[in-house]
Formats: sequence, C-alpha cells, structure tokens
Amino acid sequence: MSASREAVPRLGVEVPFLDLVQQHDALAEALIDALRSALRSGAFVGGLELTEFEREFATFLGARSCVGVSSGTDALRFAYLALGIRPGDEVISVPNTFIATTEALTQAGGAIRFVDVDDTTLTMDPSAVEAAIGSRTVGMVPVHLYGQPADMDPLLAIGRRHGLWVVEDAAQAHGALYKGHAAGTMGALGAFSFYPGKNLGACGEAGAVVGADPGVLEIVRRLRDHGQARKYVHDVEGYNGRLDAIQAAFLRIKLRHLSEWNESRRRVAVAYRQALADVPEVRLPAEAPYARHVYHLYVIRAERRDALQSHLSARGIHTGLHYPLPLHLQKAYESLGLRRGSFPVAEQAADSILSLPMFPELTGDQVCHVAETIRDFYSG
Repeated sequence: MSASREAVPRLGVEVPFLDLVQQHDALAEALIDALRSALRSGAFVGGLELTEFEREFATFLGARSCVGVSSGTDALRFAYLALGIRPGDEVISVPNTFIATTEALTQAGGAIRFVDVDDTTLTMDPSAVEAAIGSRTVGMVPVHLYGQPADMDPLLAIGRRHGLWVVEDAAQAHGALYKGHAAGTMGALGAFSFYPGKNLGACGEAGAVVGADPGVLEIVRRLRDHGQARKYVHDVEGYNGRLDAIQAAFLRIKLRHLSEWNESRRRVAVAYRQALADVPEVRLPAEAPYARHVYHLYVIRAERRDALQSHLSARGIHTGLHYPLPLHLQKAYESLGLRRGSFPVAEQAADSILSLPMFPELTGDQVCHVAETIRDFYSG
C-alpha cells in the first residue's frame, strides 16, 4: 500500500460510486461470445452488428432512425453540423453540463449563449430562453440532466415560434420519458453517449444520433465516415467518427437489460428518498410531474457539501461532483465575459451538489449505510 493510501484510513464499509465489474461479470459469457464472433468474422467496422444496434436502439426509443457514432461528443458535433450550423450562429444551452455539450458546438463553428436552469430540476428554464434569443440564434440544446428530461413542451413551442431547431442532449437519459415520449426523440435530433458509466454503456467509447428526418440523418452518416456518399466518393469533408462493430455488439447485449437496470435505479432512488427524508440539511432530487427519471446520477444538494464529501470519503463511501464549476466560469469560456452572478441557480447548485453512489446493483444495505453516514455527519 502506498504512503498516500495509508495516510487516509477507511473507517467504514466501502461503497463504490459505480460498479461496472459487477454488471460485466453477469454478462461476461455473452460479451466474450460477441468478441469471439467478431474475431472469427473479421467484421470490425460497420456491418450487421452496427445496423442491428441502430435498428434496435431506435425501436427501444420509439425513434424513426438511429446513426451510431464514435462518442457522445461526436453525436452532438454531427447533429449541429447536419442541421447546418455556420460560423457565428448562436445556440442556447445551459452552463451546468459537461463541456461536450458546448465544445462540440464551438468546434463546429457555432457560438454558445447560456441561460439559467430551473431550481427544482436543474434543467433549462423555459422562462429564461425567450429573452436570450437574438438575431443570430438558430437553435437550442436542452440537457436532460442526471436522467431527468428537461421541460420540452414550452421549449419546443419557443423553437417553433422563433424558427429554432432543438437538439436534445440525452447523454444521461437513456430510457427517460417526458409525458410518455422518450428523451432524445422530441427535437430535430437527439444525441446519446454510451460512455461506460452511462445507463447504457459500451465497453469503451460510443454514441448515437436519433431523429426523424432521413435527409438530416444521412448527413450524419456521411460525416461519421469521412464525408463519403459511397466508398471513395466524398461530397464533403467529414470525420472519422464511426461506431465500431464490437462496441455495437456489446451495446446490443446490454440494451436487452436497460429497462430492468433503469427500474433498479428507480428503486435505489426510492430507497435513498425514504432513508434521507428526515435530514433537513439535504435537499433530495425531485422527479418532475412530467417525467420518468432514470437516475443516471443521484444528486443531492447538501449544506457544508465539501465537509460532507470528506466525511463520506473517510468512511469508504465514494461520491462525485456533477458539476462543481459551471461552464460560464471555466477558463475555456472566459472570452464570453461572464462572471459569478450571471446564472445564480446554476451557480448555487454547483456549490452544494453531491452525487451519491448510484448503479443498478446497489443494495438496500449499502443505501442505508450511506444515509446513516450522512445523518451521522449532520448530527455530530
């Protein structure tokens, strides 16, 4: 054991933030069979596994079509490009998201315009959007955060009223529902990430774009494959953004379990809610009346958050911060000239959010241990 580990003794039962080993152990035989099949066939890029995953994921969501790509970031980038983003075009999004939402936009030539979020859901506040629309605004990107959809009806209505497209960042919302509609299927396009820790995760990098317009999705297909209309025929320059066949095969196997895993996450969320209901220093995540939350993350807002996180860590309970510094305060976006106070809801949330352990296999005993340790902190 290293000196640094010896300096921080664990005082309790270890509870991981995420346990992918357990999930993969249960699927190991099927995953290894899929790998063997790929090795025997020599089909590593494109082919049946990819087209079948695209079809199956679209069916799962109730989407018309799906295009597999190499990552969630490429899914966003190709979505923006396919919708015709041009240098200087402005797109509205939120500051409390992973930077992929916005870096994919600016790298595609667009400009970001932030708006604040709703205090209850921490998703895009529809009441803030209209005032942010300018002469160069072409679209908006609501983020379905932590597994809960943004309030899409008013956002889509604003989009129709002003002629703006809507791209849904559904990287954390596989199987989440908004009034019965799957997250990612309501805007012009939906972008998904299959990073390993997602509700539906690959064994590596992967992503997808879903939508209804075949012409727009054909542009995404060409962009992912060097702009090829057919082999060695390039209508435009594109990217190397393909979803490889082995990851597609793994995702097909995991997709069969996604609904069950999401239900397990919801049960864990209920257990947390019951176990922490009497801790006034903790604000629990609320499930919006329009939503079916799939709890990619279970994010509380806690008084003395940093001290609580240290208390949990010392007792072997692993947590996360999603996200500790809003994007408008990041050095990467200092050219926007935004300061603290620009988006007070997102900023206040960032100072108090704490992501507790959350994965389908988390046990009731583990949830109780986490809750008891939180209660001990505030009663001590």
